[in-house]
Amino acid sequence: MSFQPDFTNHTWLDSAAAQLFCLDDPDYPGCENVENRYEYRINLAANIAFLAIFGTSLLGYLGVYAWARIGTGFTVALSLGVLCEILGYAGRTMSYYNQWEDIGFYIQICCLTFGPAFMAAGIYLCLRRIVVAFGRENSRIPPEYYTRIFIPCDLIALVLQALGGALAASDDDPQIGTNIMIAGLGFQVATGAGFIIAASDFAIRAFRRYRALGSTAFDQSTDLVHMRSSLPFRGFIGALALASLCILVRSCFRVAELSEGWRGPLMGRQDFFIGFEGVLIVVACLVLNVFHPAICMRPVLVGGGGLKGFSFLRKRTAEKDLIKMSNRNGSEST
Repeated sequence: MSFQPDFTNHTWLDSAAAQLFCLDDPDYPGCENVENRYEYRINLAANIAFLAIFGTSLLGYLGVYAWARIGTGFTVALSLGVLCEILGYAGRTMSYYNQWEDIGFYIQICCLTFGPAFMAAGIYLCLRRIVVAFGRENSRIPPEYYTRIFIPCDLIALVLQALGGALAASDDDPQIGTNIMIAGLGFQVATGAGFIIAASDFAIRAFRRYRALGSTAFDQSTDLVHMRSSLPFRGFIGALALASLCILVRSCFRVAELSEGWRGPLMGRQDFFIGFEGVLIVVACLVLNVFHPAICMRPVLVGGGGLKGFSFLRKRTAEKDLIKMSNRNGSEST
């Protein structure tokens, strides 16, 4: 005689045996009342919608790069971030069909945690180019230092989140891993807030110099003057600010969510998850799809190795080679 579960027995509903039964037969009537990996029934339509949006976004980033061949670092960072989002929502879609299965749950936890960190790295790469577009004199620090400061901080946050996620998934007591994940997310929040402060400081200094000196406060190269006055460039500045704010707010939400534990009140709010984790990151991705730096600030990317963090080193090397060649030609002519 086959085993018949007793879904009227609350003690049995809360048992590991009930969870194992529903893991093997998730569609069995009554399993919806058995505790699973999630605190709610996953909304399939929302997750498929996010899959479609992020898939389209990824094609957009790759398509622009195939056409423009500039902004390599930005494209790599945003593409990795969007790919993580795709994998994360694929994991949630898997979980819809079996909410007791570990694989889909851990895929979505890890990938949706990592994705915004990659996107933030792409955003951080842009500020030094914006400084160059207006003129180095408007910044407190050399443009390349923005990359040197914020990219390593973002990597530290990413490593902490990855380590915490791995420990939380493999340990019988996930609290240590959870605490490390919270530390990584907290470090990401601090880095994002620091970036917004640095960008705001640059904007304020540039505005004050413009009020005092007029247009001469900015670099007067013809290409840069035309670029700064264009609607695409102004749209890109706004898109970058909006994307930065979206990722920061999302990271603050994740810190609050994880701080309450895996069974905390926020973990049980799918509407909050869709809004803060899903919609905010969709907005960040799509505004940068529309106002892509390869299109909106092409003059500061051409010949500069794209948005790679340390491309200025290659530029200096090229300049030194030109000087050596010029000196050699001069000595030969004498």
